[in-house]
Amino acid sequence: MSSSESEAAAAAAPPVAIAVVSWNTRELLRRCLESMAPEVARGRARVWVVDNASNDGSADMVRERFRWAEPVALPQNLGFGAAVNLVAARTSSPWIAVANADIELTEGALAMLLEVGEREPKAGIIAPRLVLPDGTTQHSVYSFPTLGFTLALNLGFGSLSSELADRLAFEGRWNPERPRTVDWAIGAFLLVRREAWDATGRFDLAHWLYAEDLDLGWRAAAAGWHTRFEPSAVVRHHRSAATTQLWGDDRDVQWQRSTYAWMLRRRGLVITRVCAAVNTLGAATRLAVLTGPALLRRGDWVARRRVMRRWTRLHLQNLIASRETLERHR
Repeated sequence: MSSSESEAAAAAAPPVAIAVVSWNTRELLRRCLESMAPEVARGRARVWVVDNASNDGSADMVRERFRWAEPVALPQNLGFGAAVNLVAARTSSPWIAVANADIELTEGALAMLLEVGEREPKAGIIAPRLVLPDGTTQHSVYSFPTLGFTLALNLGFGSLSSELADRLAFEGRWNPERPRTVDWAIGAFLLVRREAWDATGRFDLAHWLYAEDLDLGWRAAAAGWHTRFEPSAVVRHHRSAATTQLWGDDRDVQWQRSTYAWMLRRRGLVITRVCAAVNTLGAATRLAVLTGPALLRRGDWVARRRVMRRWTRLHLQNLIASRETLERHR
């Protein structure tokens, strides 16, 4: 093929390669692909489904019902990042969309994300608003877990300044209606500019599941790109559909341990230990406050105290965990 023919083929190809990563979520995957069908029909996207060795017939369902999708059935579960890397390596589109199988695009969401990308050339990663089944907005954007952020969170700075809490995207204290530049966004659905993807060197295979989105945002920022949150682009999300099957109630343990493993790898042992110590002390202080007499009359104090006791224990476990233990959770 001549160079002019190659350029013509590239121009005719859809601008977005969507990498849907699937593991034993057949019915959610069906709904996910149905929501993407209009984008394929418009010529806006080409969809790849990487199935991580599901045993629920997901791969067969894709081949039989969604012939326009490109199925990749893997013999073993390679994890989330590795599955996306396969699609990125096989495509050359200017945009790569990273997608869980438990999401559904709403009308106009992908077009809005692309519009933001055209408007902001340094936006390497663009994140939509994620809406849960009950209609609430999922907290999906975060600050990097630096020592400064950790101190601000545990010293209660969010209670002193609503503006600061919103800027740092504290859970329960951010404004989900405001478009903004953020440090990183969770990878349920992300639109990634090919140039930024190439600059970061793809998902790091050291992270099998969890923290790969944090790591991508971190390396994109280091390469001079930023992550943009666009709330007018709405994506429905059935949160933790696959990870609940895998880990059950321990998925929060896995998520937190993976985050500390990321910190160890990218920030070093000293910063990781200091942040874990601050988080442990902060969680323990909040737990102590929840035992105060003034709160005993509140109807929700038992549940809140149980949650805070759990987080105190988890932070303490990560504080005293060995380097080898943390590294096993990458």
